[in-house]
Amino acid sequence: MSEATVLIVDDEPNIRDMVSIALDTAGFTCLQAENAGEAHALILDEKPDVVLLDWMMPGTSGLELLRRLRRDELTEEISVIMLTAKAEEDNAVQGLNSGADDYITKPFSPRELVARIKALMRRRDPQGGDQPIKVDQLVYDPVSHHASIAGKPVAMGPTEFKLLGFFLTHQERVYSREQILDHVWGSNTYVDERTVDVHIKRLRNALALEDQARFIQTVRGAGYRFSQKLVGE
Repeated sequence: MSEATVLIVDDEPNIRDMVSIALDTAGFTCLQAENAGEAHALILDEKPDVVLLDWMMPGTSGLELLRRLRRDELTEEISVIMLTAKAEEDNAVQGLNSGADDYITKPFSPRELVARIKALMRRRDPQGGDQPIKVDQLVYDPVSHHASIAGKPVAMGPTEFKLLGFFLTHQERVYSREQILDHVWGSNTYVDERTVDVHIKRLRNALALEDQARFIQTVRGAGYRFSQKLVGE
């Protein structure tokens, strides 16, 4: 299993630091957020593998953030473990019914938390998430940062490569320019939405060999999608 990134969301810095030390020792990369707003921005920008989400926080609660993540198709699949001081059964059920993958009650053993995260990742990604993606004659390899068409290397810039990776992992869905900006450039990057059009054009040019650019389709008035179906099917 490759190294994973875990976002720790808790308004208590001592708990964040304690969890971070335990996860660092176990080989995870850790991010920290003290409230739901900061956490949501980090989720969009950094795309962590797992979110450890405190149930009770000032302002927007962890439960509210969880529901927001599950309503958005771009974050609905992210793995979430709720951290809660509430041991009552109905609260645990409420969290699971809202989309949490697991929960752990404070105080908890760091060793148990590490074991829970590893078990969740095995369930979610039993074969690893860094496998090459192949569509027709196009092959995208996120580990070697290499793309090829019919065995021939494809030259493209880093932004086009990230854009291609986004499309390949979110096929058959239409995304607005704003959504693409958030998930490829990051929510804290302030650039014009037309920037997306420029990089889409560059990506299509890079994929012109063997007509592989046909998969990147413009949806008038909505945005773009990557689809292996012909337009109109």
